Amino acid sequence: MHSIASHWLNYIDGEWVDSPQHLVVNNPGTAEPLATVARAGVADAERALLAARRCADSGALSRVRPAQRVSWLLRIASEIRDLANEGAWVLCQENGKSLADARDEFTEAARYFEYYAGMADKIEGTSIPLGDGYMDFTVYDPIGVSAQIVPWNFPVSICARSLAPALAAGNAVVIKSPELSPLGMCVLIRAIANAGLPNGAVNLICGLGRETGAHLVSSAKVDQIVFTGSVATGQSILRAAAEHAIPCVMELGGKSAAIVFADADREQLLASVKGGIFFNAGQVCSAMSRLLVQRDIYEEIVSDVVALAEGLSVGLGQDNPDLTPVISAGQLAGIETLCRRAADEGAVAATGGEAFSDRSGHFMRPTVFRDVSPEMSIAQQEVFGPVLTVIPFDTEEEAIAIANGTDFGLVAGVFTQNINRAMRCSRRLKAGQVFVNEWYAGGIETPFGGVGLSGYGREKGQEALYSYVRTKNVAIRVAGE
Repeated sequence: MHSIASHWLNYIDGEWVDSPQHLVVNNPGTAEPLATVARAGVADAERALLAARRCADSGALSRVRPAQRVSWLLRIASEIRDLANEGAWVLCQENGKSLADARDEFTEAARYFEYYAGMADKIEGTSIPLGDGYMDFTVYDPIGVSAQIVPWNFPVSICARSLAPALAAGNAVVIKSPELSPLGMCVLIRAIANAGLPNGAVNLICGLGRETGAHLVSSAKVDQIVFTGSVATGQSILRAAAEHAIPCVMELGGKSAAIVFADADREQLLASVKGGIFFNAGQVCSAMSRLLVQRDIYEEIVSDVVALAEGLSVGLGQDNPDLTPVISAGQLAGIETLCRRAADEGAVAATGGEAFSDRSGHFMRPTVFRDVSPEMSIAQQEVFGPVLTVIPFDTEEEAIAIANGTDFGLVAGVFTQNINRAMRCSRRLKAGQVFVNEWYAGGIETPFGGVGLSGYGREKGQEALYSYVRTKNVAIRVAGE
C-alpha cells in the first residue's frame, strides 16, 4: 500500500507546474475526495503548445539518429516498470478499478514503449522505379505536434498507446488528461520525465474539456489530434479540427455484439462474458454489450449468464473483486436511466437493473437484460457499464443483420466450433476487429479502431505508427551524361 499525495501538478516544458485553480479527484469506491490536481487553463494549454511546437521545430526528436529514440523509449519502459506498484495503487484509488487490473495497466503501458521502440529505427521509405533518367523515393516525416485527449476508463494504457508511437516517429506531444482520473497519468509522465527527453517533447495538462480541450483542438499549432471518448465530443472535435484541416484519429466507442451459435464451447463463452462485459465494471469501449444467441440454446445461455452475474464478487478495487464501482455518480445515474428505459420498452432484467442501495460508492449491480429486440434503446445505445443484453436469433443471416444493425462498428465476436462459419461471419461483420472464441483476443500488436460512429484511424500494432508520419515523395530528374 502506498500513500497518495494530496495535490498533483501539470507537466509543461520539462517542469511540474501548479495553477491557481484546482480540481477535486474522488475515490469511486467511497465517493469521498482523494486528492486535488492543478486545473490547467487556456494559458497553460497555450504554454504547452508553444513548448511542443518549439521542440518539434527544433528537430530535438526528429533529427537525432533513430537509435536515440529507441534508447529513450526503452528507458521510459524501464522507468514505468519501476513505478508500476506505486502507480497501480494511485490508479486503483482514483479510478475504482481492481488493483491487479491497475498493475496490468502500467505493465501494458511499458509494453507499448518497448513495442514501438522496436520500430523507431525502422520507419523506412521506398524507391519507386520511373524509368531511365529519374530517381524517385518516399520518406516519412514526423507529423509535428500531436494533441492527445485521453479518456478516464484506461487513462494510463490509452495514453501510452498513442504517446509511444508519436515519440517513436519523432513528434512532440501535448496530452490532456481526464478530469475524473488524472493521477495515474501523472505517475506515467513522471516515468517519462525521468527518461531524459528534450524539454517540450511531452506535456501533460489537466483541465476542463470545454476550456483546455477546446483550445487544443482548435489551435493552428496542432498538426494532429488523437481522441478516445464519446461520439458527441468526438463530433465536436472534428468540427473544430476542420477549421485547420487537422488530421485526426478517432475512437468513439461501440455497441459490440458477440454471436453465439449452438455449437459454441460454453466454458470459453462464459469466460469471455465475464471479461467482456463485467471487466472494469463494463466501462470499456469494446465491451461485449450485446450477446446474440441461437434460439435453440437461448434459455440455457440466459440462465448461465445470470448465474455468472449473480456469482460475481463486488467490492473496492484494492480487494481485487470481480466487479468494481463505476467512475462517478453521474456515470451511475446514466446507466440506471438506460436500464429504466429498457424496462419501459419491454426488456426484462433477468438480474440487476439498478445500483446497489447499500454501498457508499458508485456500484452498479451486474445486469442482464433478456427479451430484448434489436431496435430497443438498450440494444442500440452505449451504456458503458456492467449491463448485458441477450438477444435471440434463428439464422446466421439474421445474426449478422442484428450485429451490424447499429451505428457503431468497433469490435464483434463469433463463438462457434465451425471454422467455415467463423470465417464467413468475420468477413461480413461491420467491425474493425473480430474476436473468434475469445473476447479481447489480440494485444498491443493488433490494429484497433472502428467504422461508423466508432470512429476511424487505427491504434496499436505497426499500422498505428503511420498515423504519426507524413509521406513525402521526392522525384528527381537525373541529368543525362
